[in-house]
Amino acid sequence: MNTEVKSAARMLDLLEYLAGCAEPVKLKDIVATLGFPKSSAHALAQTLVSRGYAIQDTAERYVLVHASRHRSATRAHEARLLSAAHPVMERLRDASGETVVLAVRNTRGEAKRLAKCVSRQAIRFDVDLDGQSDSYCTATGRLLLAHWDEALANAYLSRVPLLARTPKTPTNPDVIRALFVRIRDEDVSICDEEHVLGSTGLATPIRGRDGSVVAALNLGVVTMRYHQRSDEVIAMLKEAGRQISARLGYRPG
Repeated sequence: MNTEVKSAARMLDLLEYLAGCAEPVKLKDIVATLGFPKSSAHALAQTLVSRGYAIQDTAERYVLVHASRHRSATRAHEARLLSAAHPVMERLRDASGETVVLAVRNTRGEAKRLAKCVSRQAIRFDVDLDGQSDSYCTATGRLLLAHWDEALANAYLSRVPLLARTPKTPTNPDVIRALFVRIRDEDVSICDEEHVLGSTGLATPIRGRDGSVVAALNLGVVTMRYHQRSDEVIAMLKEAGRQISARLGYRPG
């Protein structure tokens, strides 16, 4: 006896399909691939959006929220952040030619990656969204630590082994704290081959309505390309961060 519930089966089919898509997809692609009636596909996709499992961008394409691929849906504020950030991330990826990553800080001071738009260049920077990188020696991690409670950031530096990942990695806590000050002053964090040789990471803050830093926008650049156009990519990254912040309701004082 077939006990499968048709609507539930279709929802699972849609989740599995979106989980396998590297790029956002239009409703017509869902209909063509899964063979659902258009009205049914639209209702299912909108249900995923309303429950925080997927986002719909300004081009009316759907993309699965990363956490939904392996666990429960993200919190509402992360879903809203993704919705605001994704179209800007795509534009930044296309304008810079480099990989863009969105991350937030967890309670332990580590960066939690939410989404990425990977460079289309043959030689490019990429990361595993489920992977972990040391905050003290990455652009994203340092930016999020720099905008954290000072006592908690100091506790992180005391707790975590500060190992030299490359010959350029700063491991002195006082040096890292000085970098935090510079990051706050300049609104950009730069990690130039301090985590991985040949890779330069840049990060800028994303601010919520109240002005607090709610996330970091990261640009991962092949080091050789970074040094050829550093001022340009920094300016593009900062502008993208400002655009996402504005979409979240932030208005500079």
